Amino acid sequence: MPLQTKTVLITVKAPPYPSTKYQETNCCAGIDLDSHQWVRLYPIPFRLLDDTQKFPKYSIIKVRCERPVRDKRIESFRVDQSSIEIVDWLDTKNKWAKRKKIILPTVSLSFCKIVEDVKTKKSLGVFKPRDIKFVIKKISTTPDSRHNAPYAQHMLFDRQLKPAEQIPYAFYYEFRCFNAPDCPGHTLKIDDWEITQAYRSWRRKHRADELQHKIKQKWLEIAGPKKDVYFYVGNMWRQPRNFMILGVFYPPK
Repeated sequence: MPLQTKTVLITVKAPPYPSTKYQETNCCAGIDLDSHQWVRLYPIPFRLLDDTQKFPKYSIIKVRCERPVRDKRIESFRVDQSSIEIVDWLDTKNKWAKRKKIILPTVSLSFCKIVEDVKTKKSLGVFKPRDIKFVIKKISTTPDSRHNAPYAQHMLFDRQLKPAEQIPYAFYYEFRCFNAPDCPGHTLKIDDWEITQAYRSWRRKHRADELQHKIKQKWLEIAGPKKDVYFYVGNMWRQPRNFMILGVFYPPK
């Protein structure tokens, strides 16, 4: 399939996951500034990119990409990693005015509506939630030998990364849809690099109970009453009705 160049505002960066082919890789998503449609960009081995290519969220990047063969989700594009070029970064001045100008026109009516649209292969979106709660659950982790294997097999050929520390907790938002009076409520896992990095950074300074409290306090503040809150969501390729929260858009009210 032919490569095409896209200019994308990056709004989502998922955590890195081990990859037998790439050592590890991230999935990123954002808004195509030409079509004003959501796009998913992968695989991006973010920690292996050149420093000049390591874009923060709300960067505008240019990238060459193509439609994947197997992934039929309408937003998905396979990236030529060497082509990534950072063009700009949108600041938070004037209550995030530059970001809102691009993001708010793409807001869906509700998460309930996004789930309905799965039948059209739609797999990314943003919507406004209400009645937000934050939940932490203990989970089992992959044995180190399996988790570290993709990193070890690249040792002789590529830049060697230290395996990302596994996190024995999963983080969730519980919520109802703001624009759906009959919404039954939803519980979605948060799959955002920011929260995993916060855990790894704060773990060195706090006991387990303090750490959980600090994360809960921070992510409830992000989605708190002083913010105009929206959730970014995306689904899984093989489980299209299984959505995760990929990040929070939270300009001040």
